[in-house]
Amino acid sequence: MPVRDQLAAAIDRLMGSARNDLADLVAIPSVADPRQYPPEECRRAAEWVRDAFAELGFTGLRLAETSDGSLAVLGERPGPEGAPTVLLYSHYDVQPPLDEAAWTSPPFTLTERDGRWYGRGAADCKGNIVAHLTALRALRELGEEPRVGLKLVVEGSEEQGTGGLEDYVRSHPEELRADAVLVCDAGNAAAGVPTATVSLRGVVEVTVRVAALASEVHSGQFGGAAPDALVALIRILATLRDDKGATTVDGLVADGVWAGLAYPADRFRADARLLDGVEVLGEGEIADRVWARPALTVLGIDCPPVVGSAAAVQPRAAARLSLRIPPGTDASAAQDALVAHLERVAPWGVRLEIERGSVGAAFRAATDGPAYAALGAAMRDAFGQDLALQGLGGSIPLCSTLAELYPRAEIVLMGVEEPRCLIHAPDESVDPDELSRIALAEALFLLRYQG
Repeated sequence: MPVRDQLAAAIDRLMGSARNDLADLVAIPSVADPRQYPPEECRRAAEWVRDAFAELGFTGLRLAETSDGSLAVLGERPGPEGAPTVLLYSHYDVQPPLDEAAWTSPPFTLTERDGRWYGRGAADCKGNIVAHLTALRALRELGEEPRVGLKLVVEGSEEQGTGGLEDYVRSHPEELRADAVLVCDAGNAAAGVPTATVSLRGVVEVTVRVAALASEVHSGQFGGAAPDALVALIRILATLRDDKGATTVDGLVADGVWAGLAYPADRFRADARLLDGVEVLGEGEIADRVWARPALTVLGIDCPPVVGSAAAVQPRAAARLSLRIPPGTDASAAQDALVAHLERVAPWGVRLEIERGSVGAAFRAATDGPAYAALGAAMRDAFGQDLALQGLGGSIPLCSTLAELYPRAEIVLMGVEEPRCLIHAPDESVDPDELSRIALAEALFLLRYQG
């Protein structure tokens, strides 16, 4: 029986263990925000990951504290003399569950439904940790050894964007140096379609606070002449989109064109779960809008809730803004442009306080090296069709840091996170068939990559 078929059979036998592992991990509410969940939960997840990889021959496993207080799991597994090194990446922290009442099943209990496994982190990114483990266990079961040296890093604050691992890598550049990096925090264009992500938008954050009055005042007595801070904020935010909904930040180019895999409009509507009759924003191809152009999102607003609000003019309001930027746009310059835009459009002399948040550079991969050739063959054997290349509107700042520190390394973004996973949303899930196919592709890659 060919090795490919032997590995596929071994992974089928291991899927029960994979489900148990994922259930254990999902049960740990490892949200890296001490304002919401105890930091001990992240430590528990880190220790689980460390112990799981220790069983697979990784040595020097340790929990390294990073600049933001998070713990990164690091380890290595030497390969044959002169063999290339592959770095395996993932992260164990997760997004908060948001409105738990919106979940069909409890967010921190892995639940099987309609052939999928539901739970916070089931795909992003604990499913990818389990895919790494399953690939390595299948190789071990067959007595096959990866033809490469392995390094491991599983970080604990990726979802917060606080840069702990990026700082650590810059201070310890030799620890993660590798010839190829499998960044398993992405996924396929659709279930069953083998895909590598070769472009990531960068991200900058800004919080803008508006102050107009010393305190609330009666809306009947003073409304009409007293400046309303919430209305001022609404007017400011409205300038960040044009009539078609495209992002319009002064000084930012917004006409990029994506040259790779297309993103059909009907599939985008389904993936994004648009309601009937609601328009898709912007102009041009969908791939241009989500992979090659900037996008401004209002992540949150501080203002009185509807229930409990009073008949008063609001003295203060605030909004947290996230600006995604395509490759070729400097992140710091984009943040400067956003701040300048907000200051310019503020109405009525209201006072602005602008807090600059995190900054992450965009990323574009080179795809003409031996790692991509080996991955293409492995994906073809695992999925039965050729590898597709796509962009991703999201951001993984670590990729830009690795590309800067290790310019000769090939960086591959792959994983289990196809659109139906609904990552960052209620009812996040993973398709176990995707997990098994990604594990098979990774196992084949580790056997075939020559560097």
